[in-house]
Amino acid sequence: MKIQDIYIYPIKSLGGIRLQESEVLTKGFKWDRRWMLVDEQGTFLSQRSLHHMALLQVDLQENGLKVFHKTKQDQYINIPFTPETDDFIQVQVWGDSLLGQIVSTKANQWFSEVLNINCQLIFMPEDSFRPIEEKYSVDNETVSFADAMPYLLIGQGSLDDLNSRLENPVPMERFRPNLVFSGGKAFQEDDWSNIQIGDCSFKITKPCARCVLTTVDQNTGLKGKEPLKTLSAYRRKNNKVLFGQNLISLKNGTVKVGDELIVK
Repeated sequence: MKIQDIYIYPIKSLGGIRLQESEVLTKGFKWDRRWMLVDEQGTFLSQRSLHHMALLQVDLQENGLKVFHKTKQDQYINIPFTPETDDFIQVQVWGDSLLGQIVSTKANQWFSEVLNINCQLIFMPEDSFRPIEEKYSVDNETVSFADAMPYLLIGQGSLDDLNSRLENPVPMERFRPNLVFSGGKAFQEDDWSNIQIGDCSFKITKPCARCVLTTVDQNTGLKGKEPLKTLSAYRRKNNKVLFGQNLISLKNGTVKVGDELIVK
């Protein structure tokens, strides 16, 4: 089994970036979900309700991020890695409340206009502390602005199994994984506890429960019923639809496309 794809999603719920290699950090891959859009109450924004967020794509550049509209590429903004303000506000990610740094007035205005909602772009500094759920922790691990865990792993065989049941196959981007591996059987990852990739090691914490975000077409921003409808027919457990496995890093380093995945 080998690593087929590596993805990061620098701004939560916007388009992801495929990389050839990435630095494994405790909070997640370098730059993964270190930015987030929040509403006037400081609550995170998501494609779950704002489906057209799917139309904003992020590129990783030398000095920061470039965000552009997929169908109107002349609409773009450059965001430096270092925020332009020293202002912090209280933000909410699910049940977690923490301080986030406001990036810039310019960014707030641009995203508010493009998404047609008053919002602010928030950055998570490295010294920000958002612990994962205690029962999954090994050494007081923390997480970025991701939903719950620093990493998400999915086997290509699992997607192939799902697509064999769908009238219209869906791409892996619907599930927003960080790591995709090839060479395994469908849903083989469900049975693992620990894995090694290159010089990095990971602990599998829990299956990933899927939501309506998986039904949003990332090219059009339109919502449908699939693949959640089909998944729910054969991947439901305890009233949750499961697809993919959440991970924490036990040993940081670098992972690359083509690295062997070893089950420990």
